[in-house]
Amino acid sequence: MDPSAMPAAPPDPTPPPSPPRHVRRTLLRRFRRDANGVTAVEFSLVAMPFFAILFSILEVSLAFWTSQVMESMIADASRQIYTGQFQLQASNQGKSAAQLAEAFKDMICGTEVKDGQKVNRLPLFDCHGKLKIDVRSYSAFPGAITPPVTNGALDTSSFTYQNSQPNEIVVVRAALEYPVFVSLLNTNQGNLANGNRLLMATATFRNEPYQ
Repeated sequence: MDPSAMPAAPPDPTPPPSPPRHVRRTLLRRFRRDANGVTAVEFSLVAMPFFAILFSILEVSLAFWTSQVMESMIADASRQIYTGQFQLQASNQGKSAAQLAEAFKDMICGTEVKDGQKVNRLPLFDCHGKLKIDVRSYSAFPGAITPPVTNGALDTSSFTYQNSQPNEIVVVRAALEYPVFVSLLNTNQGNLANGNRLLMATATFRNEPYQ
């Protein structure tokens, strides 16, 4: 009979003997004293909260910086209305409210035309595409103006441009929906339903008697 044709012996179900107790104690003591990889283990425990805090600080700082830039831009552009330069500019005569709003936004954003397309001089955010402008004139200082938010979403459907006259009171508002990327710590950076943050800049003044 061919020995190769014989069935293989079944495996021994008996588990291998465990190492002696003193060997196990020696291995355990050696494992406790081994400091290799301690830094990597400790960093893995604190890496997630560390980077979450770091990126949250950076995002909050960038949001405040953007808000400050908006305030400065609105203040500078509003002076053109305050002194009547924007209203009396020859290129703005005969324009509709929508065209005046577009021209005023171009002045705010410092938009210049390159290769037939508008390019923001300040590439901090898509100023011309995302910044919404509302300019209104009043005979007396208005009361509280509510933010343009409806059901937790930015609603600028009522935004317009009203051409003002000398000595009239003007309120210029700018709204920007700013994206929030880091929300791990739930720092309430987003104040809209979609998690984004609404940034507002406002200027209120009485026009000079420029005529």
